[in-house]
Amino acid sequence: MVQGRPGCEKIVRYAFEYARQNRRKKVTCFTKDNIMKMTDGLFHRVFDEVGAEYPDLEKEHWIVDIGAAKLADTPETFDVIVMPNLYGDILSDVAAQIAGSVGLAGSANVGDGVAMFEAIHGSAPRRAGQDLANPSGLLLAGVMMLNHVGQADVAERVHNAWLRTVEDGIHTYDVYAEGVSKRKVGTREFAREVARRLGQDPGTLNAVRYAPAPATRRAPRPAAAVPRAAKETLGVDVFLQWSGGAPAALGDALARLSGAGFTLKMITNRGVKVWPDGFPETFCVDHWRCRFLSTDGRPVTHRAILELLGRVESAGYDFVKTENLCSFDRERGWSLGQGE
Repeated sequence: MVQGRPGCEKIVRYAFEYARQNRRKKVTCFTKDNIMKMTDGLFHRVFDEVGAEYPDLEKEHWIVDIGAAKLADTPETFDVIVMPNLYGDILSDVAAQIAGSVGLAGSANVGDGVAMFEAIHGSAPRRAGQDLANPSGLLLAGVMMLNHVGQADVAERVHNAWLRTVEDGIHTYDVYAEGVSKRKVGTREFAREVARRLGQDPGTLNAVRYAPAPATRRAPRPAAAVPRAAKETLGVDVFLQWSGGAPAALGDALARLSGAGFTLKMITNRGVKVWPDGFPETFCVDHWRCRFLSTDGRPVTHRAILELLGRVESAGYDFVKTENLCSFDRERGWSLGQGE
């Protein structure tokens, strides 16, 4: 959580800067923070904090599932979208496919000192050596690279030549459509057609105009130090493999093992609370999370946790892992369970 904030801020700030530099009007954030309250919740909070520094830009937030539905239905309502990596990996492909093909989109990975550009889909080994793959994604990644290194004039010529080629109906198999496309071509021929149109602008589509800008390459700089927070251990989740009966039997037995300093707060199975006051019809597997918290709210020591595990082991229970429950600067660093 502490280490994650600088990374979230860097990603979010880049999105706002990109929107401002490219004259976009709105930045949208996608998360699942109604469920992923600690991780996605942090991302959403950072989005709100950084967004307050950009009063000229419209800000909005969507839960990722309904946001994805809106993206599929009305993609034109979005400008710049920022989100955690997993959602971005999926929805960037979806957005490219909505535009016509995953093969159309380029991507940029930009760091403080280095940058890497590629087609958004990565490699396409199924199309290797067949003269079929759409080279547009890689070509447009190159356009992004040219802008990044300060060659906006070259980027503009290449991008407009590509637009003119697509506009003229010269299409690879993935976007070819009878009655719309003029000619189906392979990888090499499509590239040759783009090269042949260098210096031309599209006639119907809007031509691209990139403002001259200095190269954005910078010398690498040392990573920023992560601020240290005051950490206190306030409990431990003990995960057991157990198939010895009903949840109530496990809960009652473990409660007696808590000992001085710990209270068994709850037991969950498959994310559902089963003790105390669980529902008897809940289907349980043999993997149990048993949450022990400090009885008086004061920090507990590693030795106290080891002694607790010793009592659990002596009673014949097989613990498979533990997770310490810590606060950072007195802010809880673990997710609450059902009913907590």
